[in-house]
Amino acid sequence: MLYPQRFSQFTREHADTLAALLCGLLLFLGWFALHFGWLGLAFLLLPAAYVIGGYESAREGLTTLFKEKELDVDLLMIVAAIGAASLGLWRREYHLIIDGAILILIFAISGALEGYAMARTERSIRSLMSLTPDTARVLLQGREEEIPISELKVGDEIVVKPGELIPTDGIILSGYSTLNQAAITGESLPVEKTVGEEVFAGTLNGYGALQIKVHKPAQSSLIQRVIRLVEQAQTEAPPSQEFIDRFEKGYAKIIVVAGILLATLPPFLWGWDWETTIYRALTFLVVASPCALMAAIMPTLLSGIANGARQGILFKNGAQLEKIGKVRAIAFDKTGTLTTGQVQVFQVITINEYTQQDVLKAAASVESYSEHPIGKAIVEAAGDLDLVGAIQVQAIPGQGILGIAQEQQIIVGNAVFVQKYVTNLPEELREMAQSLEQEGKTVVWVAQGNIAEVMGVIAIADEVRSQAAATITRLKKLGVEQIVMLTGDNQETAHSVAKAVGIDRVYAQLLPEDKLDVIRLLQQQYQTVAMVGDGINDAPALAQASVGIAMGISGSDVALETADIVLMADKLEKIAVAIHLGRRSQSIVKQNIFVALSFIVLLLVGNFLGSINLPIGVIGHEGSTVLVTLSGLRLLK
Repeated sequence: MLYPQRFSQFTREHADTLAALLCGLLLFLGWFALHFGWLGLAFLLLPAAYVIGGYESAREGLTTLFKEKELDVDLLMIVAAIGAASLGLWRREYHLIIDGAILILIFAISGALEGYAMARTERSIRSLMSLTPDTARVLLQGREEEIPISELKVGDEIVVKPGELIPTDGIILSGYSTLNQAAITGESLPVEKTVGEEVFAGTLNGYGALQIKVHKPAQSSLIQRVIRLVEQAQTEAPPSQEFIDRFEKGYAKIIVVAGILLATLPPFLWGWDWETTIYRALTFLVVASPCALMAAIMPTLLSGIANGARQGILFKNGAQLEKIGKVRAIAFDKTGTLTTGQVQVFQVITINEYTQQDVLKAAASVESYSEHPIGKAIVEAAGDLDLVGAIQVQAIPGQGILGIAQEQQIIVGNAVFVQKYVTNLPEELREMAQSLEQEGKTVVWVAQGNIAEVMGVIAIADEVRSQAAATITRLKKLGVEQIVMLTGDNQETAHSVAKAVGIDRVYAQLLPEDKLDVIRLLQQQYQTVAMVGDGINDAPALAQASVGIAMGISGSDVALETADIVLMADKLEKIAVAIHLGRRSQSIVKQNIFVALSFIVLLLVGNFLGSINLPIGVIGHEGSTVLVTLSGLRLLK
């Protein structure tokens, strides 16, 4: 029973795609049968192609007609296709039946693409939901019991063990740990949390066990707000989409009304016979079909998408290729976007006769017993240095770590912690440390306790991407009017990174909804705004932005699902390439639309004057479609 259930689920989820594929297969087989004169087989296959490929469009078109009293291109396509097929049967010009089936196939493919977009939105929401566990470990009468998250109440006390996700927002009652909040708040370093401080659902607990009191309903947690914001932003139709919908309905009305008039008035006004009148009316429906207009856009966008894919730029749909070319403002997340998102040793400053290797070796000898990210960064920086085993290692939460290596007491930590063992910290090192801290770096002091002497300081930082500054410069040269940085980090760190890459406007200490508000503000000022990010905390802003761009390697699953464009190799310089592709695609689309409309007008005039017959009309119609398609393929270069 398992395989039939899976097959049934697969067919439901991919019904539009399967319908388009089956329509195309039946169309090809029907054409093959006609080519060899097997009319009986062709008249079985081609109607099936019409029904399978056109069912959804016919249903939507008739629903719009009867419920909303509106005409749309879906219904126009069905009328044109049936008209072509009827005329083909009437005049025994069976190739017209193929033309009608091609019209239906084009719209079936369009419906499949729309279904994919909807499925992508659902996947992004499911990815967000997976960030929180299904159950929480609650303390009930002194014992632990797992209950569903939905059953948590304000005031419940829950236990979170090392390495577990925080199930809901709360206040720490007891315990101490570091929490990786980068995906929620964008902070580059794990944050130390202790009694009385707030923790967020979806953040990853570090090495300490925590007892947390639930202080708000689970559905009001920060991560749940992120989910709702993504849902809202992704369901809001942009103005361009609304304009396209209005144009489609208006175009369909004009063509249908014109077709009816052309099929009824000429015998009374100009004395045409009814056969000629109906013939020209059906020809009108064929040549006025918007296939050339459709081909004027999609092949160009698909070519641009393919071009981008070869360069490591994944456009999730053609609309975003158009929009990226219109971008006037860009907002960058900091951690993991402008920076690598990986903590590492930035600088080692020594004093007296000590060398950088001495300082790193001493610090790494005790930090090798620590699970703290800063300790791991120091050990990694020590590299191939021969570390000695340390004994009596003791970590003091929020302050530092100490131990004995080669009979020397080594103290590593912040200035206050080290000062307990070394009374006077060198003034010159103090000044350097303050300068580094003002640049947004974390400073770790290293000292020997036996002789109460400071060895030096180690500056820890999240490294700025090497291509970040050049990318910002390139974007400014392309005419992007406003470039800003959004981050959950503190002001000092944010401004330090912004200065390094050439960004003048900074928004710091932001939660996900704050980033969303900034994007909305930018959209009011600049209309088309791009957002570049990598974390869960960026998801609402990525969804709200006119174009969301995610980092493919460092980006979270939710960011990748929510974004419209993914930089597969995390190369920021590809943003400028994407903008160029977008602008080039706009130019080609405008050229193609002009050519398509010109052909339609010429064919309509020729049909009205009686200077073309249906085969010529089909050749002109299909020829213009091929011409604009080939024009769009220029972007493959």
